[in-house]
Amino acid sequence: MADTLPLPATLVPRAADRAAAKTLSIPWYIWSNVLAVACSVVGGVWDISWHESVGRDTFWTPAHLLIQLCGILAGLGCGYLILDTTFRKDSPLRANSVSVWGFRGPLGAFLCAWGAVGMITSAPFDNWWHNAYGLDVKILSPPHILLALGMTGIRFGTLVLVLAEVNRATGEYRARLERVLFFCFVFLLAMTVGIMQEDTFHFFMHGAKFYLVIMLAAPIWFGTVSRASENRWAATIMTGAYTLLHISFMQILELVPAAPKLGPVYQNITHLVPPDFPLLLIVPAFVFDVLRRLITGWSGWSQAAVLGAASLASFLAVQWPFANFLMSAGSRNWFFATNNLPYFIPSNSHWARSAWFPTESTPQQFAFRMLLALAAAILMIRVGLRWGDWMRRIRR
Repeated sequence: MADTLPLPATLVPRAADRAAAKTLSIPWYIWSNVLAVACSVVGGVWDISWHESVGRDTFWTPAHLLIQLCGILAGLGCGYLILDTTFRKDSPLRANSVSVWGFRGPLGAFLCAWGAVGMITSAPFDNWWHNAYGLDVKILSPPHILLALGMTGIRFGTLVLVLAEVNRATGEYRARLERVLFFCFVFLLAMTVGIMQEDTFHFFMHGAKFYLVIMLAAPIWFGTVSRASENRWAATIMTGAYTLLHISFMQILELVPAAPKLGPVYQNITHLVPPDFPLLLIVPAFVFDVLRRLITGWSGWSQAAVLGAASLASFLAVQWPFANFLMSAGSRNWFFATNNLPYFIPSNSHWARSAWFPTESTPQQFAFRMLLALAAAILMIRVGLRWGDWMRRIRR
């Protein structure tokens, strides 16, 4: 008789969802953009390491080419997607598209196309800038800012493409898409924090400016991913993946032989200089995920105040003492790699001497900037939560 009993009604749609998910595959244009973003991530880390180890010997380095491949892939893929949606009347994306200047396509495709234009335009601009003003002037030069805006456009556009698909999906198909969604958020977090690299070296970590910069860059993604994803540990997963990926880059780059080609050379370089050890953002992200479930019914600003204060306090509690370790001899090894200095760093610099760099001249200035850091954390989380709510409504 057990064989004749009907299935419970609640199991029927779930079984249907699983069957439908098996027949659905993630669209090609999402994978194309994921590949483009991966090229920019690997190329960007490689390029910074190349500049610190070899110098800018030519524009045509493998790292530069990999970065520009991101713009080419995203531009061609999304350009084709827009043209196909515009001129093919039976395009499956036409019903879920937006109109821009008479063209039709997913919103994310337009963002990626604009980002690709910015990236490709930055290449000759950057080459001219270096020839006119020097080889390695600064990270945030005008062509580098244009390049960063282009890469951000492609990364955010890819996120929007994925979100539109996620918000229309159900069941196992949605679960697969959410894994790609985390990929997008990890690299937006990395981009936002990485662009502030000049203010986040370990000898700045006992200054309030460092905490202000990080609170402006990271908490917005805690709030956004927690609302855009259904996973209760969304911020922790995002920062955990960021940490593991960052450490992987460190270990791999140290295995690649390299030697400076420009002078003056102050450090004996034998391999690519890896990036600094990742910030301990996973701790405030974990605290954020725990607390946000306890205050779900609170008003938006009340949630932001509690989550912002907790994010700053927990980050300060772990990063401040960890900075002491990074400045010590115990961190000068293959894993933490604080003994790997760029070839152009003189032996008497704060970096080489492991001496703190004072970013505030008085205790009053330190306190004022820490208050600004608290305000930034609260504001960025509030913006992130609202932004995440908007992302859940994206359908095209």
